[in-house]
Amino acid sequence: QVQLVESGGGLVQPGGSLRLSCAASGSIFSLNVMGWYRQAPGKQRELFATITSGHITNYADSVKGRFTISKDNAKNTVSLQMNSLDPEDTAVYYCNLRILVGIESWSDYWGQGTQVTVSS
Repeated sequence: QVQLVESGGGLVQPGGSLRLSCAASGSIFSLNVMGWYRQAPGKQRELFATITSGHITNYADSVKGRFTISKDNAKNTVSLQMNSLDPEDTAVYYCNLRILVGIESWSDYWGQGTQVTVSS
């Protein structure tokens, strides 16, 4: 079975940086997208960064220019470098693996979530 394990969350001051990692194990199909979601208190879950199996990246406007998603195929990991953090970035962060299994059909796998708190 596919499993995702996250690490790297914590407390950081405004303007600081954090790096999150997500290690995947199990059978990973060629057609896949890995991404990062976050959910702040009282708000809906937000997808803000994705990377395809071809290493094509996409970002939400809220994080563009500050966050960078990357993937290491040899280690089966996806990482998120977060710079210039703002208190509004405070949320639980989840990594996601979406495996495409058909036309507009996919299966999702999730990390356990890690808390990121930005505060002075």
